[in-house]
Amino acid sequence: MGRCVRSILAVAAGLLGGALPLFAADYNRPPDYRSFPGYTVIHAGTLLAVPGKAPASEQTVVVRDGRVVAVEDGWTEPPADGPSRVLDLKGYFVMPGFIDLHVHLLSQSGSSRKVDFVSHSDSYFALQGSQYARWTLEAGFTTARDLGARGEAIFALRDAVRDGLVAGPRILAAGEPITPSGGHGDIHGYRAEVLLALPASGTCDGPDDCRRAVRQMVKRGADVIKVTATGGVLSETATGTGQQFTQNELNAIAETAHALGRKVTAHAHAKEGIEAALRAGFDSIEHAMWADESTMELFLEKDAWMVPTVYPITAVGDTPEKMKAGPFGDLPPPVMAKLLELGRQPKDMVALAHRMGVKIALGTDSAVSPHGENANEFIEYVNAGMTPMEALMTGTVHAAEAGGIADLAGSLEPGKAADLVALAANPLQDIEAVLDVRLVMRDGIVFKRPEE
Repeated sequence: MGRCVRSILAVAAGLLGGALPLFAADYNRPPDYRSFPGYTVIHAGTLLAVPGKAPASEQTVVVRDGRVVAVEDGWTEPPADGPSRVLDLKGYFVMPGFIDLHVHLLSQSGSSRKVDFVSHSDSYFALQGSQYARWTLEAGFTTARDLGARGEAIFALRDAVRDGLVAGPRILAAGEPITPSGGHGDIHGYRAEVLLALPASGTCDGPDDCRRAVRQMVKRGADVIKVTATGGVLSETATGTGQQFTQNELNAIAETAHALGRKVTAHAHAKEGIEAALRAGFDSIEHAMWADESTMELFLEKDAWMVPTVYPITAVGDTPEKMKAGPFGDLPPPVMAKLLELGRQPKDMVALAHRMGVKIALGTDSAVSPHGENANEFIEYVNAGMTPMEALMTGTVHAAEAGGIADLAGSLEPGKAADLVALAANPLQDIEAVLDVRLVMRDGIVFKRPEE
């Protein structure tokens, strides 16, 4: 019987041009998804190994088993104790891979998003997410923190990227956000029967119930806990963007998350909600749109990180005409009203935060803005008053620290992951160079090459 099955498979493979693997041992993943079995020696024309420190010319980065082994002056020869390959990047600016601390990889904003949510399965969203993950990676982002996705698909995508089954950035996944009933992270805009069929597992009310929700999300596999401390702009409900969790609820969430070894971050727009999350001991605040000077002082007092997400307001538009022509099309009146209220506030707020010395890490809220356009956030920060070097730090060393992965990513130093990008031009001279990424390596695997 076994011989017969093998014969049938062999014939089928022949008819398919040998494309059908006969046994698991015969299966080879595409080269892009596989680590090189030896040394990779990278000759960089200019290398910014640690953003915040000066770049150097004619540098060599030696990589093995997905990690940086050495950074050397000059274009050195490969080590002699094993197989090797040389990546000639002498004409490029090489630096650590970018890190985005706020994405939503499974979806993309658009006029059909509301219908898609009830007509597609988790499996569909996982496959869609694999496409958006690849776009994000090819834009130079080797790590992304996904801060809100329904069901189990984001955990499957995270693990598939980790195991080399699909191309994408290293993913830190929150799963579903912790939200109060009717809050921004709950489900809105459907008839009652549909709402009952689509429960949000992160929904909780009262301190004890919120402890349960955090524990449940960690049990499901969350790397970080995401909380909707205030209302949100894009939720289809006319409840504004003010504080929605009580102080006691936020205290319980932060305490539980930290006890379980997880960082906790808050979606927060209104001043009172931002400050309540900071008082509760949250590690970072997403958006922080209506933070003022006294809020910034509290950021400094609590040594918390801000993840501003400025680019979406540029991508979506700040007038009804721009919004209608943008990715959302016709918006529900409650959403349109909240978007118009924002106006320039995200840009002005991040400028104030920078002037006051608040710690800023890069996040884009991609899905609101298109996936693959993440690097535009660097440009927004320079427009807000940062130097190009300061902007690059937000999406490398600072994002790594804020995300709790500074021992793994954010810089090119011995022992860290071999996550790097090659740019056609020097972003320290023109920050828009971050939009022209020619090579992407994550964990020593080359996913994008200059010739592509």
